[in-house]
Amino acid sequence: MKRIGIDVGGTNTDAVLIVDEKVVHSVKRPTTADVTSGILDALRALRAEPAAAVKVDAVVIGTTHFINAVVQRRHVQKIAAIRIGMPASASLPPFCDWPTDLASLVNGDIFMLEGGHDYDGRPFMPLDIAGLKSAARKIKDAGLRSVAVCSSFSPLDPSCETTAREILAEICPDVAVTMSHDLGRIGLLERENAALLNASLHDLAITTVAAFRKAIADSGIDAPLFLTQNDGTVMQAEIATAFPVMSFASGATNSMRGAAHLSGLDDAMVVDVGGTTSDIGQLRHGFPREANAVVEVGGVRTLFRMPDLLSIGLGGGSHVDEEPVRVGPLSVGYRLTSDALVFGGDRLTATDIAVAAGLIDIGDRSRVANLPKRLIDAALRDAWRKLEEDIDRMKTEAGDVPLLAVGGGAFLVPDRLPGISEIVRVPHGDCANAVGAAIAQVSGEADQVFRDLSREDAIAAARDIAADRAVQAGAARDSLKTVDVEDMPIAYLPGNALRVRVRVAGAIADPDLPAAA
Repeated sequence: MKRIGIDVGGTNTDAVLIVDEKVVHSVKRPTTADVTSGILDALRALRAEPAAAVKVDAVVIGTTHFINAVVQRRHVQKIAAIRIGMPASASLPPFCDWPTDLASLVNGDIFMLEGGHDYDGRPFMPLDIAGLKSAARKIKDAGLRSVAVCSSFSPLDPSCETTAREILAEICPDVAVTMSHDLGRIGLLERENAALLNASLHDLAITTVAAFRKAIADSGIDAPLFLTQNDGTVMQAEIATAFPVMSFASGATNSMRGAAHLSGLDDAMVVDVGGTTSDIGQLRHGFPREANAVVEVGGVRTLFRMPDLLSIGLGGGSHVDEEPVRVGPLSVGYRLTSDALVFGGDRLTATDIAVAAGLIDIGDRSRVANLPKRLIDAALRDAWRKLEEDIDRMKTEAGDVPLLAVGGGAFLVPDRLPGISEIVRVPHGDCANAVGAAIAQVSGEADQVFRDLSREDAIAAARDIAADRAVQAGAARDSLKTVDVEDMPIAYLPGNALRVRVRVAGAIADPDLPAAA
């Protein structure tokens, strides 16, 4: 397989070509304000290398477009929210726990209707069909183009949400419908929030994916487009258009997957030091450890499949204050090559400190030759202290473990740290995020309650469901491997009830080969 991986960070846009699991060429270009121009620049630079001028099988992009839209309150649209679960949950309507400024931008109308299911999958109330039809007509009259539908316990039985989608498609066929059971797990408000965020990004997703396709075509590349997801796997561009929230945390996840691939280690701590932040996480079986707690995105509580990461304001572009000496959390970001001292600017950054200390050799070293040794040593000690404390916070075992240091700012990681058995630095580690994108696999997940089955049979049934979903998303069935298995007995339900969550992942299917049965 020949793949191009692209990762868009706050400071740099990286692109790599991987042929048969090996990196052939990599480039790093500054991220541009419109992001898409930076992708085009990186692709042109990559293709200019003769070894990279080959026909590729896929282009995989990790982007920050969608999470930036939520955090910066830009490019989100008015939507309708349909909650199916009355009379329960009436006191906590949709958007009730959102930041006021974001809710005012997104909340177009709210409809709360009878229906939904109970925790054991039994119907809670008959679905209010007449109310759904009335809501659909009001949505059409208001000119809203995107709707989020959330029904109580829909991951156990999505029938109320699918019925709502059918009614909406009949009355207002041009409206995009996000169903919460496609996005979240059990947990009404967090799952609903995921659906609301997703619906609010619908128009941005269409224009962004179209811009990506154009950038690829303008580069003379004819290959299918994939986007990376929060959990380190990929989705087809068509799915990404429907579910933009699935790529919120893909950048840090790509770095961890890339670090695992480049080092050959499947279980290790990882620190990805970029230009603006350092992301610290843990690899398990080659994938990032997932967060089991609620994840906040732009102040909104969600239950996404997100990596368990700790992000700190420390990177190559971090400001260095002199009194007292402190590195970060502010950063020059993508202006590093114009604002840093070694590049002719007037802002002292962590990169300037590293050049003065002899850790790296970039820019004009003479511009930092007069920095006091006391300042250099104190700044490095501050950076190392932050890394030591936060890496220790993310460890889950008492013994020493290996640490993979990747990212363009990995020169800030010292050669020794307490609690770390060895610090591993890999070739192309500064582009580990793009490598992670290029080697990403396709995943499928099942999370539901089984009754009257043994534990082994319930897990097997969940694994089959997850495998089918992975194949549907574009995976080759014979390459699937189980990544995560969680099971929890539900004592308050009859029939030996067991909640099982299984995630599988496999390689992107070759379109020229017949699908495995």
